[in-house]
Amino acid sequence: MLETLKEELIQAAIQAEKDGLCKNKSGNFSAIDQKRKFMVITPSGSERKDLSVDDIPVLNWNGEVIENKSGLKPSSEWKMHLAAYETRNDFFAVAHTHSHFATSFAICGKKISPVAFEAYFYGWKTELADAFLPGSKELAESVKKPLQIADVVLLKNHGVLTGGKNSEDARQKITYVEDVAQLYFYALQIDGKEPTSIPEKQFLDYHDYCCNANK
Repeated sequence: MLETLKEELIQAAIQAEKDGLCKNKSGNFSAIDQKRKFMVITPSGSERKDLSVDDIPVLNWNGEVIENKSGLKPSSEWKMHLAAYETRNDFFAVAHTHSHFATSFAICGKKISPVAFEAYFYGWKTELADAFLPGSKELAESVKKPLQIADVVLLKNHGVLTGGKNSEDARQKITYVEDVAQLYFYALQIDGKEPTSIPEKQFLDYHDYCCNANK
């Protein structure tokens, strides 16, 4: 069931780990079918490189497991993933990592200002969510309001969450978030003061440039 969706999910999760966004089995990834009836999600506490499509649980919209061939438990963060899909009709995949630079901003309760044009690829904005126990209903609820404003949510004392049109899109967004967070951090070390953010108008101009370049 949903074999292609599962395979795409596994490949995105493996690549995110190769890129250093996930360590020690942290982070989780999910995707939903186009009819928004079922969610596939990475299992809890498993090595991503060893995953097969049989290891990926399928949940319905109530969070009930309807397929679980290998018996592995779905990620304990499944409530947060479903909350993201309920909030954003344009999300068909969600990525959640504990990448070091973006998570450091989350720990400080500090948004990642768009200081580099890479921020364009995740919508240039980040929002903050309060700290709650991982896997809790409270944490799931906390992402809804920020996701109404931005594609990226920094989870206080926890990590970062984003979504996209598919698993690869979500992975790329969360990679760019980490890139901008790292550049932001380095700029602070070099100059000792807040780097200048790129104005929204320049991102809109960049959008027009990218659209025209792809024609």
